[in-house]
Order: sequence, then C-alpha cells, then structure tokens
Amino acid sequence: MFVDEVIIHAIAGKGGDGCTSFRREKYVPMGGPDGGNGGKGGDIIIEVDKSLKTLIDLRYKKIIKAEKGINGKGSSCNGANAQDIILKVPEGTTVYDADTNLVLADLKNDKQRVVVCKGGRGGRGNKAFATHNEPAPKFSELGEMGEDKIIKCELKVMADVGLIGMPSVGKSTILSLISAAKPKIASYHFTTLSPNLGMVSLKDGRKFVMADLPGLIEGASEGIGLGHQFLRHAMRTKILAHVIDMGSIEGRNPIDDYKIIRKEIEAYSEKLKIKKEIIIANKMDLDHAKENLKKFKKAISNVPIFEVSAIKNEGLDACLTYIADLLDTIEEDNLYNENEYESYVVYKFQNEKPYTIRNENGIWVLEGKKIEDLFRMTRFTEEEAVLRFARKLKGMGVEEELERMGAKRGDEVQILDYIFEFKE
Repeated sequence: MFVDEVIIHAIAGKGGDGCTSFRREKYVPMGGPDGGNGGKGGDIIIEVDKSLKTLIDLRYKKIIKAEKGINGKGSSCNGANAQDIILKVPEGTTVYDADTNLVLADLKNDKQRVVVCKGGRGGRGNKAFATHNEPAPKFSELGEMGEDKIIKCELKVMADVGLIGMPSVGKSTILSLISAAKPKIASYHFTTLSPNLGMVSLKDGRKFVMADLPGLIEGASEGIGLGHQFLRHAMRTKILAHVIDMGSIEGRNPIDDYKIIRKEIEAYSEKLKIKKEIIIANKMDLDHAKENLKKFKKAISNVPIFEVSAIKNEGLDACLTYIADLLDTIEEDNLYNENEYESYVVYKFQNEKPYTIRNENGIWVLEGKKIEDLFRMTRFTEEEAVLRFARKLKGMGVEEELERMGAKRGDEVQILDYIFEFKE
C-alpha cells in the first residue's frame, strides 16, 4: 500500500530527576552533598532510509513516546540518558509541525535526520547546587519535560521528470517503455493510484528518474479526485512532461485538456507554475491526431512539443534526449522558502517579560514557558527548593508586577493547574 501522508503525536522523554543525598561514611562526619544528576530524556528523531518507498510503517503509530531519563542516585551517581527513538522515512519526506504548519525539515538524502522532539534535560542533584556560601544544599531538581508535538510527514516522490496529464492518456505506457518500471496499465480511468518511478537510461550514458503521476481532473487544486496527491508529487520534479491524447479517443479536446492542467497547476503553487515543461503529443497513430496537433500548435506555441506513439514505441528517443539536455541546465532548487521553516526566526531586541499575568475571576493567572518549566522542575516537598522557586520568581520581577497590577497579600496566584497564596 502506498501511503504518502501520516500524522503522529510525538512525545519526547522527560529528564530523570536529580537526587538529594549526603555522603554518609564511617569516619567522614562532614561528607557533604553527593546527589547525582538525572539523565536526559529520549529524543524523537526522523531519519531517511533510501530502501523505503512509502510512509506505511508510520501509518499505525499514532503516538510515539520516548522513555524517561534515569534518576540520579547518591554517591554522585548520575542517571543514564534514555534511548532515542528513530523513525525511518523515505527520501523526499517533508516533516511539518502540524500546529503551526511550519517545516521542521525537508529530508532528501539517505541517512539525513532531524530531531523533531527534544528530550528534557535531567534534573540537577543537590551536589550541583553546592556553593561556597551554601556547601550543603538540601534540595534537587526534577527532570525537565520533553517536547510534545503533533507531527505531519508528507512524502513527495524524488523524480527529475513528472509525467502529468488527464487519466488514460498513456503516461504509464510511456514509463513502461523507457524504463524498467512495471506500472499497472488498463483502459479505465485512475489505473494509476500512486506514483510509479522509473530510471531512464540514454545511449550516451546519462540517466534521470521519471515519475508517472496519478491522473489529473478539473478541481484538483481544491483536492477533487486525486488532485492534491498528484500535485504534491509534482512539486519535487524539475520538468513537467504533459502527456496529451492527440487522438481524442474519448472525445476530449487536447487544447482544453492542457489548459485545465495549467489552471490547476497555477492555482496550487507558484513554484509549480514556473517549472520547465514539455508536451508529449501521444497517440499520434490515430486517425484525427495530425489534424488535432495542427490546431494544438496554433493555440499552444510557447512549449516544446514532441510527437509520440507509445503503442508503437515511436518518437520517444528525441523526446528523452531533449529532456536530458534540459535537465543539464537546471540547478537544484529549494522546495521551500526560508520563512517556511520553523528555524526561521526574526530577532527583535525588545525588553519583553518571559511571562504574562492576567486576572481571571479574582485569581491571578501566571503563564510563560520559563516559569512553567521552573515550576515543573521544582520539588515542592523540599523546603529549600520552595524557597529557591520563590527567589527565582522574584528575580524575574513577578512579585513586583503582581503588586503593580493591584494584587494584594493573600490573593490567589495560579501556575498551570496549581493555586498558591500571594504572600511575603
């Protein structure tokens, strides 16, 4: 089964908890803190495996969760890092953050990989907090939460040339003649339900990959029929080869067929719109083909046209040589703009607070990733950890900001699902 799009819930591993411990040995009355740090949580990694041709292995993996890092122990024993989870995908897979629709990575080469969710760092043991002024801290950190994302993987086949056209115009027949590919060929519409790839080898030694893409119908850019699937895979190609039925065997008008395809391409993507293209005038062995081609050339004069009879294997050599020559002149182009990637950030030098405060039904709600991470990593069963948490909030200006907004001592303050009393 060919699967070219999957959505998974990826959850990286939580960091291991730090340890609060003191060295206790005979004849060592002042052993000092020896609590070890927790290990890092497991990452979720997506890696290219060139032997794969579909995303079917991920289709039934709705939730991917990495393991938690190992907790630190006494005697300065740090916890081990959790094992990363590596998900294998085919070449040509684009990975998106489904919530923002930004590209995390465009994976085109074998063994290329991207960390889609980073595991949380391990919490520090009390030994890590020892200072000259505080040589025996009685607290440690909990592990940091791992990243949690909804990931969309989308496969766009890696091909130099895409054979495009209406259903049953001869795309699969042409691919079977010029390569070793064995696509299913029949006289009914949508015989091709998924892309077929073939390696084309010329007599001069040059090679390129050609894809027979699912048939196109009007409304494809809006998702009608197999439209989005067809157009998605066409995005990777360097050249679009329009296969037109010049014999009008089903009563279609070749000029209208070409114009419909161009309309759908232009509506779908600007990048697809400007790709190099040629026209393969197929079924030239039929009765009305010459007459139709003459009218076609008058209407469409700005695209190279090659007369072909796939059923008789005539006219393909000149077409393939032209394609190879054209490919030699086309450089690799990035499929996505820089600002479509999640890593694209516009830095603004602004003195912004790392939190927000709002009053909701008399409760002061405190939000912000930095504060929420600090909260999750604080061990509230240890008095010194609670005091450190309060100092950190004060250092961020939270106390001052609450007072400025009108908060009184004794008011309730909420962080995540927990409510505290605002006091000295």
